[in-house]
Amino acid sequence: MKLAKVLGSVVATEKDAKLQGLKLLMLSLWGPDNKPAGGSVVAVDAVGAGAGEMVLFASGSSARQTAATDQKPVDAVVMAIVDSWEIEGDEKYRKGEAEA
Repeated sequence: MKLAKVLGSVVATEKDAKLQGLKLLMLSLWGPDNKPAGGSVVAVDAVGAGAGEMVLFASGSSARQTAATDQKPVDAVVMAIVDSWEIEGDEKYRKGEAEA
């Protein structure tokens, strides 16, 4: 799993039939220090995440292990919305608090 911040949604009117009904999100890769880590990815949303939220996503064959993505042609899926994280007792992120 990797950390990311949801930048927004991706709209694709023409897509494989197996992708119909799936919400696509544009993610920015994020580091444990609560700063951008460089890079981005489009992922299927399996949990109802929204713009600005921190999420966990999986890629590769693991992306096809959720109920929403089983047997679907996807390479990345958001499967958790992050509430908080800490490193060695130092809280780096808490949902709803202003970013440093």
